[in-house]
Formats: sequence, structure tokens, C-alpha cells
Amino acid sequence: MNEEINFEKNFVQLKELLKNNEINEFRESFLNHHLYDQSRFFLSLDPVERLEFYNLMSPKEIADIFDLFDSDDIDINPFVDEMSKEYLGEIFDSIYSDNAADLLANLEPETMKEILDSMDAEESTEVKRILHYDDETAGAIMTTEFVSIVANQTVRSAMTVLKAQAEEAETIYYVYVIDSQNRLLGVISLRALITSHDDTLISDIYNDHIIKLDVNEDQEKIAQYFRDYDLLAIPVVDTDNKLIGIVTVDDIIDVIDEEAASDYSGLAGVDTEDVSQNPWQAASKRLPWLIALLFLGMGTASLINHFDSLVSKASILAVFISLITGTAGNAGTQSLAVAVRRLAIRDEDKKNSLMTMILSELITGLITGLVTGITIFIVVSIWKHNMILGIAVGTAMFCAITVANLAGSLIPILMEKLGFDPAVASGPFISTMSDLTSVFIYFNIASLFIHYFN
Repeated sequence: MNEEINFEKNFVQLKELLKNNEINEFRESFLNHHLYDQSRFFLSLDPVERLEFYNLMSPKEIADIFDLFDSDDIDINPFVDEMSKEYLGEIFDSIYSDNAADLLANLEPETMKEILDSMDAEESTEVKRILHYDDETAGAIMTTEFVSIVANQTVRSAMTVLKAQAEEAETIYYVYVIDSQNRLLGVISLRALITSHDDTLISDIYNDHIIKLDVNEDQEKIAQYFRDYDLLAIPVVDTDNKLIGIVTVDDIIDVIDEEAASDYSGLAGVDTEDVSQNPWQAASKRLPWLIALLFLGMGTASLINHFDSLVSKASILAVFISLITGTAGNAGTQSLAVAVRRLAIRDEDKKNSLMTMILSELITGLITGLVTGITIFIVVSIWKHNMILGIAVGTAMFCAITVANLAGSLIPILMEKLGFDPAVASGPFISTMSDLTSVFIYFNIASLFIHYFN
């Protein structure tokens, strides 16, 4: 808390220096802050203050700030409108290519073209290439700023190349080894380069057992590679095995955050990523699913209406409707969450993995259903002094939970087969579906014991 208070005081002091046009004092104080804090300060400025800020900072210094921006969280359109296209071209020349592509992709096509035309030709080409790839693939999130050396050179010459390229590279922890056609051969760590003799050939010390990504690899799969192999960067190759970029761990952290938010949004049936929506926008995005599920829920209401004569004969049945539907819905949601997670991390043998998952959830449903059914049988038998009613409710609970567990594992698989994200809207759907099936099961079982309830 104290750090936050001190930080706010620093903001006030910096703004005062900016307002008074005390150039040297402002720059010295501002640049002494961590880059993240610099970005926070920039975002706190109003339009007038930003114009003064641009006059005091170089394009490279502003580029360092822009490099930290997440295009999904920060709209840079107001900043772009405040600067000339030439000035923006210099800024984007200094931004890492993957970050530049992300930021430019959220601009109007005409504005994006003007900025690209104002950039250095080589930098512009790299950014355009990244923009060409499909979203959420290795090509879309990779950076083209990396260090590569050829296999037939010595450590001494490789170090010369490294020193020349290091300032522009996004990371130098790994140095990639290529042949004369730019085909990826392997990787060598910075440690290995530093500790090897100057006259040693790179071909004698590089590691040819390398994890690499196809340019069209899905970002969720890439995140699994980083998790499994504990890497800081992974090279990206095209269909000819030519090295075209690298994906770094900081980009994957953003991907993990996006995927987690997306899965949570899907399970909830609502967009949780944009929390700044006004009530009308929020309602307009939630209503389609609510209306669709309302009509599905009408099936449950119709079933209850269909069994109205049964309830009129034994009104006690109405007491346990919400108990059974609620418990079955909870069981289905639990199964769904596990199924979605298993789909994300399943083995290469997909068919075997799916069958194992379904069988596992079926057995889990039988066990949880049996224990829950016996529990509610004992409770109802003692509470209502009617063992037959307890048997009916307990049996219905057992069947409803088993079916809900099975549905929770099958629905994500079905959605994936149809080409949809397994997490999208599965949560609300499974809850409504469980209501429908559990009511159907409950009343059909109850009808078998109706004569023993009175």
C-alpha cells in the first residue's frame, strides 16, 4: 500500500514537471522508473498532457512503452490520432514485430496501411508477414527478432554475430543454428557459446534435438509445449523447415491468460473479458444465450406440467424436484469442467483418450450417484417416515447424477466434433439439460411407486 501511495505521489511530481516544461528534470525522473511504471504514467495522462509528453520523448522511448501494451486491453486509437504518421512509423519500427502486428491489427485498415507505409521497408515487411497468419497460431504470435548463426562458423565468429544482433533480438537465451538455406538445424544456449573455445565449430556443439513449431500450430497447443518442456522460447518453421520466427514465454503468458478467460467465459455463458461494458452492451451479449436456454428450459416446465396429475395424487413429490435437479446440475457441471480440461491436455492417442475419459466419468457418476442416492434415501425415509418414498427419491437421484455425469463428458466431445470450442456455453447448457433429464427420470421412477406414497 505504501508503495502505491508513493507511486501516486511520483505521478503528481512528474506531471508537474511536464506541465512546467522542465525537460531535463522530467526525463531524468521519468526514465529512472521501471518501464511498467512508465506505461502506467503514460496511460494516466490526458490528451493535452500526452501532446507535451510526445515533445519530450523520442520515438524509441515511446516504442518501449507501446511494447508493453496488450491490444486486447488497451485501445491505442486515441494515441495514434494524436501523432503524425511519420512519427508513428518511427515508433513502430522500434516495436518488436509481434507486438507491432497485434497493435496495428486493431486499427482501421486505412490507418494501418499509412503507418506500415511510413515504417522502414524491412520492418514493415516483417509485420505484414505476421499479420498474414491466422489468429491464435504460432505465426500470429511469433516475433521475427531472434539470433541465428550458421553451423559451419566458429564460436568466435558466432559471438561477433551475437553481439551485432543482440540489441534487436527479443531474447538471446537461445541461439538458433541454420544452414545456408535458412533451414533450422538445432539450437545452442548462450551458456554453451560463452564456455566453448573460440575456434570450436558450431556444428560440433549445437543440439539437434529441438522442439519446434509449425507456423500454423494452435496457440493453446504451444502453451502446453512451454509448460511441458520449461522453455523460454520455441522456434517457428514453415513447411520447408525454414526458420521464420520464435515464440517467447512472455507471449505465452498472455495466451494462457486469454485461454483461461475464454474457457471461464464459455463455462459461464458470458463474456468475462470485457468488464467495462455498459449495462446495455452487457445485456445484449448475455440475452441470446439466456433466451435460447429459456426455450430449452420450457421443456422442463412442459414435463412437470405433463406429470401434473401425478403430483396432484402425491403432492410430496413436488418437494424434491429442485433438490434432484440442482444436485444433478452440480454433478453435470463438475463432469463438464473435468471433461473440458481433459480435452485440452489429452494424449496423442485421441480415440483411446476419449473412451477412457467417458468410461471414467461414467464410473464416477455411478459412484457419486450411488452414495448420494443412499444418503437421500436415509434422509427422506427418516424425515417423512416413508421408506418407499425414500427409495423413489434415492433411485431418481442415483440415475439423474449418473446421466448428468455422462452428459457432462459427452457434450464437450460433441461440440468439439461439430467444430465448436468445447467450453463455449457448455456450463449453462449442461445445467438446463440436467434439469430436463432429471425431471424426466424423477417422475417416471416416482410413477412406479405412486400407490405407496399415501
